[in-house]
Amino acid sequence: AVQLVESGGGSVQPGGSLTLSCAASGFTFETYRMYWLRQAPGKGLEWVADVSSSNAFKYYADSVKGRFTITKFNDRNTLLLQMNSLKIEDSGVYYCATDREGTTRGQGTRVTVSS
Repeated sequence: AVQLVESGGGSVQPGGSLTLSCAASGFTFETYRMYWLRQAPGKGLEWVADVSSSNAFKYYADSVKGRFTITKFNDRNTLLLQMNSLKIEDSGVYYCATDREGTTRGQGTRVTVSS
């Protein structure tokens, strides 16, 4: 069965950095485009970034472009999201997923940005 396990969340001050990790198993990771999604309190799932199966092509929401970097390591079945210059509005639960709608996603890792 597909398993996605996120880690690396935490509490940081505005301007800080965090790197989220997603360990994938149960499917052929190297053939999948992968996604990071987030959900702020009281809001729906929001697409943050995605990366092509080979890690060659990366796409970002305008709200995170230039601050976040998505990386896919096919040799380790791992997806990363490096987040810099964090803002309060980046707070939420972050999920890695195999589809943009988040139909198949992990349990999430919480990011709290506050002063």
